[in-house]
Amino acid sequence: MDGLERKLEGRAQVLRLGVTDDVGGALAMRYKVRVVPTFVLLNGAGRVVLEQAGAPDQAAVIAAVEQLD
Repeated sequence: MDGLERKLEGRAQVLRLGVTDDVGGALAMRYKVRVVPTFVLLNGAGRVVLEQAGAPDQAAVIAAVEQLD
């Protein structure tokens, strides 16, 4: 995630949430997270544009962010 955060700096905000925290747990239920880690990319309207269970595929995430521009 650190590398992904650096590559997306200034283009997307990366949040790390724990499913055992109140906010993280609520969001995990909202987005039906079944595997930890899960990566969810939202557009400016809050719609899911990419979801990946397990470690995120950095190239796919970057490509999806670029499509949002």
